[in-house]
Amino acid sequence: MISSSVFDYVNVLNKAMDASWYRNELIANNISNQDTPGYKRQDVDFQSALKTALQTSGYRTMDGKVGHVRTSELEVSSYTDYGGYSYRIDGNNVDPEVEYVELASNQIRYQALRDSVNQEFSLLKAAMK
Repeated sequence: MISSSVFDYVNVLNKAMDASWYRNELIANNISNQDTPGYKRQDVDFQSALKTALQTSGYRTMDGKVGHVRTSELEVSSYTDYGGYSYRIDGNNVDPEVEYVELASNQIRYQALRDSVNQEFSLLKAAMK
């Protein structure tokens, strides 16, 4: 983690990329367990952690909010989706079609986050010239 106010957005984007990567692993695990009796799907909710971290800041501008986010607040963990309905007799609640859509969506999100980090470094590089 880089500790300078210049890299505030990069640090938050880095945490978002970590969460997206972890979510990708969980979705792949859900897909691989789609035929396991009693298996309950798992997921990650980074957006709620980020929203909470940004809302607790008293600053009005996004730069101020991001600048005062403690990256330790953005640690995410997986949760088991017990609330999802299971239409199967064996109790498994993984819907492969939904998981594949979530996987594709998450991969697009990861690529967008990666592009955002690259853009931040391009701006810093341009500023240093």
